[in-house]
Amino acid sequence: MKVQDYERLLRIKTTGMRSGLKKSAHHHRYEATPYSALDELFFEYDLKKSDVVVDFGCGKGRVPFYIHSRFQTLVKGVEMSEELHQKALKNKANYRQRVKRAKGSIRFKNKLAENYKVKPEDNRFYFFNPFSIENFRRVVNNILLSVEEENRTVDIILYYPTIEYIRFLERSTPFKVVQEIRVPEKYEKDDHKRFLIYRYEAE
Repeated sequence: MKVQDYERLLRIKTTGMRSGLKKSAHHHRYEATPYSALDELFFEYDLKKSDVVVDFGCGKGRVPFYIHSRFQTLVKGVEMSEELHQKALKNKANYRQRVKRAKGSIRFKNKLAENYKVKPEDNRFYFFNPFSIENFRRVVNNILLSVEEENRTVDIILYYPTIEYIRFLERSTPFKVVQEIRVPEKYEKDDHKRFLIYRYEAE
């Protein structure tokens, strides 16, 4: 399906890139994960209705809406930009007109990712390079603190993973890579166009 077909089906508008929203060197521009990449990810990686997904740097909400429409699970989007947060809320209102009786829910938080308090039910965390390695470290440390308080298996899902993110997870955390999902490139090979799934196994 084409992008416009997905958007029409979900009744949302999430296209475009925004670089003007960048408030510091720690925050990257808004760019939504391609629908084609999400199709590849969830062809091989499954979610249960009991899973709770947190999308850090969710922008206008494409990933939360896609996941909720497909799995009917609880999805949370964390976004620092007030402008993008408001667009996500507008999309949510339109989306709800389509899926009035759907199970699960979608929640959006307007705050810095490192200030989000990881809840005991949160167990899947999605990142598409939303911020610097310094902020990524803070967020992952918050996840690990939550796991210490409420022992559970959690996954970190990276799209287009950077070397810095990978090195930090593999050298400085107990997370282990359990799955790699490559996104076919139509015209040229791009080794970064893939998902890496890192897991912390409950003891």
